[in-house]
Amino acid sequence: MAPQFQIPKVQKAAIVETTDAPLKVVDNHPVKQPEELAPGECLVQLDCSGVCHTDLHARQGDWPLQAKLPLIGGHEGVGRIVAIGAHTQNSPVQVGDRVGIKWLAYSCLDCEPCRKGLEQSCLKGKYSGFTVDGTFSQYVVSWVTHVTPIPDGIESAEAASILCAGITVYRAIKYSRTHIGDWIVLPGAGGGLGHLAVQYAVAMGLRVVAVDTGAEKKELCMKLGAEKWVDFKETKDLVKDIVEATDGLGAHAAVVTAATGAAYAQAIDYLRMGGTLMVVGLPARASLSADIFFTVTKSITIVGSYVGNRQDAREALDIAARGKVKCYYQLKPLSALAETYEGLAEGKVVGRVVLNMKE
Repeated sequence: MAPQFQIPKVQKAAIVETTDAPLKVVDNHPVKQPEELAPGECLVQLDCSGVCHTDLHARQGDWPLQAKLPLIGGHEGVGRIVAIGAHTQNSPVQVGDRVGIKWLAYSCLDCEPCRKGLEQSCLKGKYSGFTVDGTFSQYVVSWVTHVTPIPDGIESAEAASILCAGITVYRAIKYSRTHIGDWIVLPGAGGGLGHLAVQYAVAMGLRVVAVDTGAEKKELCMKLGAEKWVDFKETKDLVKDIVEATDGLGAHAAVVTAATGAAYAQAIDYLRMGGTLMVVGLPARASLSADIFFTVTKSITIVGSYVGNRQDAREALDIAARGKVKCYYQLKPLSALAETYEGLAEGKVVGRVVLNMKE
């Protein structure tokens, strides 16, 4: 018999009413009741939610695409399913299951991108904390076909950040055309995405050049397995330092997780012949500039990589659950969300911040 849950009428949630209004944390936001769920929908009681740079962009409204308003942000939630909509057919998850809520809340599974494995680019896609309310709340509505089962062996707070940051960098490395023993450069290596990228790269047999700034981030990156460190604020010639660190030939690939246009600007110069540039970090407004002559003559491949599909999510979580990747995070209450946004904006967050939804 399925477990029974007492579901309240109201909940605590962090709400963005307008992009220029202060973030509001309320304790009387309505909870969608089981009888209100459509077929295929599920209600998840959240234990925690990670905070991502994307949430800051949604809150500030500085992307070319605008989030819905008012908005409950967040897209790295972990919790238990407490209800499933009546008449849901062949649900892959059940009431009581521990699941994760990702950036991709829903995809149609039938348009051309979906059929080709690009569910995250679905023509009818819905996105947590952007086009639908997300995980900065105690309860969230999602879809049974798109919540991700959380494997045993990983704590909910650690799994939270794997659901976006982990999936994103795992997929980017997976498609970077690298092989065991190749050099990979990771600008932004000490940040939320970057510190996970270091570990996935090491787990996949790659040699890591970490690029970031500050003693604390250097210590973290080297502890996680990076072989080389370049501080972009201290170096006199970043390209020269990276090329010298990679056998004098340049890196086989770069996965840029930093959310600045400058991090992309020199990548073509430090990649070796046949290298791959994976475009991941999303600055608010920036253009990708690459020297066309050297992009062509060096046979460089430039690939945009956008989060990941449902299979990428399961693979990324499985690697983490087996102890190959560990998310370094600080656990804070939902009331700390505004100050967390300030830290992200200033580049001062080391690792990840996860919000405790049980407080």
